[in-house]
Amino acid sequence: MREDFREAVLAVAALIPPGRVLAYGDIAELLDAGGPRQVGSVLSREGGSVPWWRVIRSSGEPPACHGRRAWTHYLREETPLRGSVEPDGSGYRVRISQARWQPDDAGWETLDALRNRLAAGASQAKQGMSPGHGEVEV
Repeated sequence: MREDFREAVLAVAALIPPGRVLAYGDIAELLDAGGPRQVGSVLSREGGSVPWWRVIRSSGEPPACHGRRAWTHYLREETPLRGSVEPDGSGYRVRISQARWQPDDAGWETLDALRNRLAAGASQAKQGMSPGHGEVEV
């Protein structure tokens, strides 16, 4: 997986404010790159540095195997929920229609910079240039 995609996914996850969420596919769509599985792969390996619980399945389910830990974060952040947590971490969903994050102007500027950086990296990779040449700071 390209390093710039990994960094972009983590940057978007870090933008999501408390009490808000995005689905894995939302992040891929905002970046115009990858898909839900690629976003999930990045977060499963390196999501500990960002608020991973704010990135969920499109059904509103919390990240796989982390329902109990995520529940605590959702309650603290007052994320809209339905149901209640079971001992295995299941039994509830985030009300994604109420909790889905919509970027403000600053968020869109950051997303534009991330998309541009990914597009430049893809173009450089096709031309055989080294990544990092002419990168945009985010």
